[in-house]
Amino acid sequence: MNSIVPDVLARASQGDMEAFEQMYKETSGFVYSVALRITRNSVDAEEVTQDVFMKIYHSLKDFEFRSAFKTWIYRITVNAAINRYRKTIREGKGRVNYDNIIESLPGGSLASEEAVQNDNEVRVDALLELLSSEHKSCLILREIEGLSYQEIAAALAIPVNTVRSRLKRAREALLEAARKGLVKHAM
Repeated sequence: MNSIVPDVLARASQGDMEAFEQMYKETSGFVYSVALRITRNSVDAEEVTQDVFMKIYHSLKDFEFRSAFKTWIYRITVNAAINRYRKTIREGKGRVNYDNIIESLPGGSLASEEAVQNDNEVRVDALLELLSSEHKSCLILREIEGLSYQEIAAALAIPVNTVRSRLKRAREALLEAARKGLVKHAM
């Protein structure tokens, strides 16, 4: 996510639609990516992205620049994505059959590099499915998005030590799943 000029944020917070559009263009890909990793569903990720930008549009005037904009948008995105994921699970639509997805891909129409990339994404998603939403969000923000422990803590509004313990537990859960052979079945 590119660094947004504070002037753009200030103008957007005052209702300047061009500035808001510029902010949207610079951050929407990131928001969608984080939402997709948490929800594991493109439709849900698109809805989360829309929800996030509606919330930003209505709340930007109250943003006081005490924290980084990037941290604020992470927090909104992660919370919205977790809420959407939980709603999807409650509605019984949460399980994605990755084998059906792979089988539905047209044979030979994907370049081998794209096929490997798709396979790796399916494997990562299957591994993430083994984790609780709290552990998953910390792991995604750390390992996939590359945030520091402090940035994760700020984004999730939790202490840094909680970030450390959630990451430790997430990694332990994945190791335990590997030990029990669950990882092979998930892939």
